[in-house]
Amino acid sequence: MSINAIPRAGVIAGALSIALMAQAPPPPPQQGYPPQQQQTYPQQPGYPPQQQGYPAQQGYPPPQQPGYPPPQQQGYPPAQGYPQQAPPLMGPQQLDGLVERIALYPDPLLAQVLTGATYWNEIPDAASWANQHTYLHGDELSRAMYEDNLSFDPSVLALIPFPSVLDMMARDPGWTQALGNAVLNQRPDVMDAVQRMRQKAMDYGYLQTNAQDRVMVGGPGDIEILPVNPGYVVVPYYNPSLVFVAPRPGFYAGVGITFGPGIFVGAFAPFGWAGPGFGWRTHDILIDHRPWARTWVNRDRYVHSYAVPVARPVGPRVERHVERHVERREDRH
Repeated sequence: MSINAIPRAGVIAGALSIALMAQAPPPPPQQGYPPQQQQTYPQQPGYPPQQQGYPAQQGYPPPQQPGYPPPQQQGYPPAQGYPQQAPPLMGPQQLDGLVERIALYPDPLLAQVLTGATYWNEIPDAASWANQHTYLHGDELSRAMYEDNLSFDPSVLALIPFPSVLDMMARDPGWTQALGNAVLNQRPDVMDAVQRMRQKAMDYGYLQTNAQDRVMVGGPGDIEILPVNPGYVVVPYYNPSLVFVAPRPGFYAGVGITFGPGIFVGAFAPFGWAGPGFGWRTHDILIDHRPWARTWVNRDRYVHSYAVPVARPVGPRVERHVERHVERREDRH
């Protein structure tokens, strides 16, 4: 890795951060994360077992330990490798159930989840790292991701600012692997399933423009969910068994979706946040405004063309920023 790679990436990320911040003020603070309920996903041959609900997370930040903590420290089930053969295609009803827990995510975050899921074997380790560094935010977190020589694919690195999303994916490896397989093997069908679920949520009054996201309808099969402030992405929380069925008479549909705090993504432009989204009509996933073309056939050799070339680590993973964090705390006293 070139010595100048990190400063150049930082300058570009900083410029993008300033541009994004100028577009609109940060969203108002939101209430704490409500727990998200999950439906049971049908077990499929060859996948790790489905986890029954999400175990409570440990407090943040976790106690500091010397050196880098080993993978799976948070108790995540181990991820399995790629199957030798492409899995069987899933039908529309199966795909609807597969995407329902993420279908109402804003488009930029959904694009990162779909691409990141294709590297399901990296998700548990990335989730552990994210959980142990929740005291870092914005530029400090971005810098730590560089300095620690994280070797995850950029599509997985893009999810580190969203530890609750990574945690959900890591705690249910069967679902994550099934989603990744489907994205690699039948991406258009997965995107159509997302659109079907969004249409249901709109029909029942749950999906609508709010203070965090704009819901844009460009025609059949083209429902976009876009952050009101492009620089901030907010994770929605909802119960799929509620928002995708007709509400009971007299029940106010608008209370079905709640939101966590906004995450400023401008600092993470070098990790694919310079322009993620979708071309819904053409069935394209866009990362940095460029079609992401990884498939089951080319999965072992595909390299995405990022707007900001991602500098790959040349050495082992390290933990450099912990000492700096401790020093700052000591300086305050």
